[in-house]
Amino acid sequence: MSKDQTLVPGEQAVSIVHPHWKVMVGPIALAVLIVAAVLVAIVMIPFGKAAPVAALVLGAIAIVGVMWSLMIPLLRWWTTTYELTTRRLRVRTGIIARRGKDIPLSRVSDVSYEAGILDRLLGSGTLVVESPGEHGQERLTEIPRVVYLQSLLFQLIEEERVRVTQPEQDEDD
Repeated sequence: MSKDQTLVPGEQAVSIVHPHWKVMVGPIALAVLIVAAVLVAIVMIPFGKAAPVAALVLGAIAIVGVMWSLMIPLLRWWTTTYELTTRRLRVRTGIIARRGKDIPLSRVSDVSYEAGILDRLLGSGTLVVESPGEHGQERLTEIPRVVYLQSLLFQLIEEERVRVTQPEQDEDD
């Protein structure tokens, strides 16, 4: 297993998650709808000399439509990560151009979550992380196991506060 070169010495990854799978329900439904519409259109094409060409054109349109409706959301889901380490919360997004945001745990002042009824049924929600500064509140949406991650983040924040406030002790003690 290779060591993550983006972590500082002494820092360890604790949890890495992608957005909840429910974000893919809409794109999958759209892809199924596209395939169904093309199949109906192919069946409705009258038999004749142009039927094979029309079926190929419709098939090509269906492939492009399915690729567009599924691949972009799937890549967006795959390239979005929320990572908790022993020192910070890292958010990474973007398919081609990457964006990252790191929130040091020592700067987090409050952690809460929001979950509607569907979120509660599916075990997802929005994690709200507050810290002093220009962008005081970070809302991380579609977080799987949001209640667990909120409590884990709280625990890591408390451990970081203890680590920062206690002086380094010799290992001889």
